[in-house]
Amino acid sequence: MTESPLPALPAAATTFFMEQHEPRTPALALASGPCVYVYKNLRPYFKFSLPQLPPNPLEQDLWNQAKEDQIDPLTLKEMLESIRCHAGPSLCRETAEEPLSVQSLSFLQLELSEMEAFVNQHKSKSIKRQTVITTMTTLKKNLADEDAVSCLVLGTENKELLVLDPEAFTILAKMSLPSVPVFLEVSGQFDVEFRLAAACRNGNIYILRRDSKHPKYCIELSAQPVGLVRVHKILVVGSTQDSLHGFTHKGKKLWTVQMPAAILTMNLLEQHSRGLQAVMAGLANGEVRIYRDKALLNVIRTPDAVTSLCFGRYGREDNTLIMTTRGGGLIIKILKRTAVFVEGGSELGPPPAQAMKLNVPRKTRLYVDQTLREREAGTAMHRAFQTDLYLLRLRAARTYLQALESSLSPVSATAREPLKLHAMVQGLGPTFKLTLHLQNTSTARPILGLLICFLYNEALYALPRAFFKVPLLVPGLSYPLETFVESLSNKGISDIIKVLVLREGQSAPLLSAHVNMPGSEGLVAT
Repeated sequence: MTESPLPALPAAATTFFMEQHEPRTPALALASGPCVYVYKNLRPYFKFSLPQLPPNPLEQDLWNQAKEDQIDPLTLKEMLESIRCHAGPSLCRETAEEPLSVQSLSFLQLELSEMEAFVNQHKSKSIKRQTVITTMTTLKKNLADEDAVSCLVLGTENKELLVLDPEAFTILAKMSLPSVPVFLEVSGQFDVEFRLAAACRNGNIYILRRDSKHPKYCIELSAQPVGLVRVHKILVVGSTQDSLHGFTHKGKKLWTVQMPAAILTMNLLEQHSRGLQAVMAGLANGEVRIYRDKALLNVIRTPDAVTSLCFGRYGREDNTLIMTTRGGGLIIKILKRTAVFVEGGSELGPPPAQAMKLNVPRKTRLYVDQTLREREAGTAMHRAFQTDLYLLRLRAARTYLQALESSLSPVSATAREPLKLHAMVQGLGPTFKLTLHLQNTSTARPILGLLICFLYNEALYALPRAFFKVPLLVPGLSYPLETFVESLSNKGISDIIKVLVLREGQSAPLLSAHVNMPGSEGLVAT
């Protein structure tokens, strides 16, 4: 057992094959801060550092002035604060393009008495801005074999993805993201074709292809992701809403499964001997649930909440599950070679309802007579059914044509006047509020010069305005047009009010709607 100290806490760890020489021994890659430490045979082998980022030019100019004693430390602090903040102190936010270096950020945290000594110590040093690694995974180089050479894929704090060469550790590809990546999932080979999914801090998952420098697809989540696993061609995402979601690589949601507790960790379970791929989810209640798609295969209960999972070969055993718990414990479980995962977890066999006998009623004399009648006159009954069906279709077509010709539909049938009308009545009576929602459904053309007309029984209803103009209709917006209707009958009689949408200079209406007015409960009660 060996122990190697690291300069900072590791952000990610993975194993990969660097070369094809025998014996085929995998290397261990640890991402810590801005560096990747590679170990072979548990001994330090190589250290890769991320390239430095260009410093902020205004920050560089301020430190050059401090180097020549042109500004004092207090002025330097005020100028650095103005660079870091766009607004006042309450709305302070860092710039997204070129934030300040670690040297300037450390200087801004000092007290007034410590500033001069810090400036004298660091003013002669050059400004360096370094990013850090947030996540890491592996990508096959040119073969899909299990022991094929793999490239390292790094996600950085400055919203970039880097693909490293496994031998020279040079940057083979660089891709940009709208946010900082926290989870990565890769499929394919770098030299052939690959697809990369990155879950970011803004709650979205971005899909990138081999030749794309920017995301090709975006999956918007309703909550922050806590895990990302690829099962065959499905992306399984765990969210802070205690649920698992299944998506295609184009962003279409397939299913959702609700968990009984919060998800702490996720990983892939792959049993090569049976061709099984499933997702494991460690929950805060001490359970580890195994799902194939949205079907529950098994539940493992542990004495403490599991914080990390790993399934694979351990020694001579091909199917071993290793878990670490929140209290610092280590749990190792070996899957039996004869074990078979069945949907439903521990509930084996048919459901209990299958053994219940159905209470099927006995055949009556009427049932037997109808069966004989259908058998003897089946052709005539089918012809009668087809005749009635054709008549029904003909009547529906005539009614639809009449509605189009008389504009009885609430949606315009012509492309020149794309309108949509919806009416709503509110109130108990005798005064009702009639609200018309008129919408221009075109994409870019406004509509002007429309009129609204009401046709009603003047012995039953009274309206303050039975005819008025409609303002300019902007595309996509729904305009509420309100008026009041007073019921004049004291017997609770109701009728229909016709609403017509007209064009100036045309007699035929563009749209019409029939509003079934309710009975006036106020007059009936009196």
